Amino acid sequence: MNPNNLKYSKNHEWISIPNDKNQACIGITHFAQNELGDIVYLDIEDSIIGNKIKIENSFGTIEAVKTVSDLFMPVSGSVLEINKKLLSKPELINKSSYKEGWIIRIEIIDIEEYDKLMSSKEYQKYIQESN
Repeated sequence: MNPNNLKYSKNHEWISIPNDKNQACIGITHFAQNELGDIVYLDIEDSIIGNKIKIENSFGTIEAVKTVSDLFMPVSGSVLEINKKLLSKPELINKSSYKEGWIIRIEIIDIEEYDKLMSSKEYQKYIQESN
């Protein structure tokens, strides 16, 4: 269920494998969106674009019907773009958490942080052990 071409954090964010420019997309995993339930609102300020955010720091919040959860950076990065579609259609995260539901695009500052994230297989084991 978790794509093999992504890396995963313990906070249930995924990050795409960076291309030559070290740019990557970040979103929440299928497991995370399933645990949250119906997502109704995404709170990410436009002011984060251009900012450097350190690993494990919050870059916004995601609101579901019954809860609000912080969104955490899986690696340190400079924010390049917010997925504007999600601001009017946050439910895209529920429908397509790994494709249309990406949340932000960043430039990775420290590739070693990326290398330390979990593979799909490691993440699957992590969520099974957490339950």
